[in-house]
Amino acid sequence: MRLVDFGLLNAKIKDSGMTIVAIAEKSGILRETLYNKLNGSVDFKASEILRLSNTLRLSPMDRDAIFFAEESELNSRKAV
Repeated sequence: MRLVDFGLLNAKIKDSGMTIVAIAEKSGILRETLYNKLNGSVDFKASEILRLSNTLRLSPMDRDAIFFAEESELNSRKAV
């Protein structure tokens, strides 16, 4: 099962120095929609993953680690 690594995503958001509102505006995602996705209420669409990756300047490796994490990977990160 593939999951979003919200911890890593939030760390990248913090590292960007941008607010959620600024990220939403730059990525073209409605602020409320982005909040819903960040709290896990709604899944990310492929187009949103691409736009967030560009806005946050994620490397392909970071993008995959965040948006295509395996459940076992998330569990092992939490255990450390």
